Order: sequence, then structure tokens, then C-alpha cells
Amino acid sequence: MPPEDEAGAEYEVVVVGAGIAGLACATALHQAGVQRLLLLDKYNGVRSDGAAVLLYPNGWHALEALGLAHKLKDIYPACHLEKQTNLETGETKEMLLTGTVERPGIGVRTVHRKELLKVLAEELPQDSVRFTSKLLSIESKQASGESPSGFTKLELDDDSVIRTKVLIGCDGVHSLVAQWLGLSQAADSQRSIVRGLAAFDKGHDYSNELQEYVFKDRRGAYVPVNDRELYWYIAHDTDPKDLEATMHPRLILKQVMGRLAEGFPDRFKHVVSRSDPNTVAWTHMLYRTPWGLFLGWPHRNLVTVAGDAFHPMASDLSLGSCLALEDAVILARHVSSYMKNQNGLKYAIEAYVKQRRWRVALLAAWSFLSVWAHHSWSRLGFLGWPVRFLWKKVFNWFVVPRIKETKNYDCRNLNSEG
Repeated sequence: MPPEDEAGAEYEVVVVGAGIAGLACATALHQAGVQRLLLLDKYNGVRSDGAAVLLYPNGWHALEALGLAHKLKDIYPACHLEKQTNLETGETKEMLLTGTVERPGIGVRTVHRKELLKVLAEELPQDSVRFTSKLLSIESKQASGESPSGFTKLELDDDSVIRTKVLIGCDGVHSLVAQWLGLSQAADSQRSIVRGLAAFDKGHDYSNELQEYVFKDRRGAYVPVNDRELYWYIAHDTDPKDLEATMHPRLILKQVMGRLAEGFPDRFKHVVSRSDPNTVAWTHMLYRTPWGLFLGWPHRNLVTVAGDAFHPMASDLSLGSCLALEDAVILARHVSSYMKNQNGLKYAIEAYVKQRRWRVALLAAWSFLSVWAHHSWSRLGFLGWPVRFLWKKVFNWFVVPRIKETKNYDCRNLNSEG
């Protein structure tokens, strides 16, 4: 570790950001045997905002690897069927979300975001989490005679200094760690998504299936969380009018009911109308380009990234949380394998990036195609409709089946090899 005259607390691993990615990484590393572990977050506690997340089999397998799936299994029922209705043609398609008719698979669960965060946070010792601590700067110290393994120095907004062997940035799409690594800025998808949670005190009569509606550039859906709540979202081309409402949940709901849900069935509008404004959020969708992930360098020395800091995805795919959980298990597995060798951590980080880079770059490509498949293409004038028609045909024929395959990925247990 660093020479004695360098001030600051010392850790084996520091994780920055206490969202799903950060909590999952810290939990996985703790379970893998990392002793001096610290999770930093700029907020004053685990955030309870947000509505819900869709946990596809790949995310559920990661929770099983962390030994946490049983805490959520009986609370959130699995959903196996998706119905997609094209409101322009009236055509409805039914699709299994996972598996086959004979073997439907483990399904998809819609989980309260705050409950998932709570389950992850409960696994960590209290003294391993430090809130209201904003990272200001990163300085990597190369190995030397006094510090044979090198270290990374972190300066925080309270003027404190922390030293760590390994730094994991889970600080979101605008990650300071990703910027320090030199990763490309997240690209503007020119699309946005509104999400919320509808409550029915006396219960609802909606079937346990994901119902999606497609109308022009808009994709809206709802799915039960339990017998009293439904999670809903609507993705759409970004409009300048959206910027006026982004910070005001009631204005967001007004925009959805008055403009975005125009042409949608009354059942969808009824779900939106039952929303708790505190759960409603508008997000401008950003993503890292496939070539940015192929050509970028998401690690330097013993510094790397996970979750949205590594691979922000356009939310049309609803895979961000699942990929973050995958990252956590795979990162912890590699760190655990090399932890006994002081110089082996370098190989652990390299192995993690090597394993994740190709998968997330491929998913970024699908995300990129998904974004453009749902654009209105109105700026092309009379050519807009045929271009959109052909793009969607290719997307549905080639990309959709491959996205379904990626959602069934199994990251395996923490102690698995590879």
C-alpha cells in the first residue's frame, strides 16, 4: 500500500455510487471475501425514488448468484406473456417473454426499485457505506519500491482523502470515473421515457402479463407488480416541450395524459391516471455507442467501471438493471480469483473487462438499432414512412430474437470458473 506520509484511509476496494450497480458490486465483493471495502455515495442515504425495474432471467440469475432471489421471489410474481398491439394496424401479437410453451422458463418479475436497493444494501456492514461523500478527483499512483502494487488516491468534497488498491465507478451515465478513464461521452438517443407506478387500493383486474402498445414513435406498456400495483412506461421521440415538465411529476403526468398517450386505449390511460406522482419520472435516454465500447478502454491500472458508468443503454430494452447485476457477479468472481496474489488484481480487472466488453457492446448495438427502429423519421418527409417500415421489419426479424436470447444469459455463481 502507499507510503506512510500519504494521508488518508486505506481500502482494498472502493465503489463509487450507491445505485443498483454500486450496491450490487459492493455486495458481491463483500460476499467474495473483500475485507477493506468502502461504498461511497454523494446522497444522504439509499435513494427510494423511482418506480420499478423489470428483472429478466439474466438479472434474476445474478440475484440467485448473490443469494438474494429468495427474498423477492414470493413478493413479486413471475410474468411469462407479452402482448404487443400495433395501434395503427390493430394487430396484436402474443409472445413468451422467456422459454417455450412446454418450458416457459423463470419469467420476468417487476420489482420495486426501492425494494431491490434495500435487499442489496442489507447485505453490507454499516461501516462499509459512506453517504454524503462526493468524489471530486482521482489520482492513480504507479507501483514503486515503497508501494509495490500502486494505489489510487481519491479526494472528496469534505476535503478528506481515501486511498484504495481498486476503484470501481458505478456513478451513472455521467460518471466521473468513466471520464477519468477517457471513455466516450454517452450519445443522445433523441428519445425519452416516462415511468410510473399506479396504485389500486382495492386491487386491480389487469392480467399478469406485459401489455405493450405501439403507436407511431411511441411505445407504452404496463405490467402488474402485484395485485394492487402496476408499473407503466411510455417511450417516445424527445420534444422540446418535454424539458418544461421534467422536474415536475404532476406536469409530466399531464403531458402523458394530454399528448403522449393520445390514441392509446382507455385501459392504459386509466393506469397512468392512478399514478402516485412521487413515482413518476421523465428520463432523456442516453447510450454509449457500440464502437465506443469496442474501441474504448474501460480500465486503467486498477480502476474500472460497471453499470451505466460502463454501458448506458437506451431504456427501450429495459436491461440496464439486469446488466448491472451481471457486472457485479462477474467482477467479484474475477477479483476473488486473484485476490490472494497482490499483483493479480490487475489481471482480475483485465479479465472482467475482457469478459464484459463483447457482450455489452453487442447489446449496445441492439440498443442503437432499437432506438432508430422506433423513431418517427418525420424529418425525411414522404420518405419517412417507408424508411421506418423497412427498418422495423429488419429489427423485428433480426434483432428482436437476439435480444430475447441475451435476456436468458446466466452469469453463473460467484465461485464458478470463467
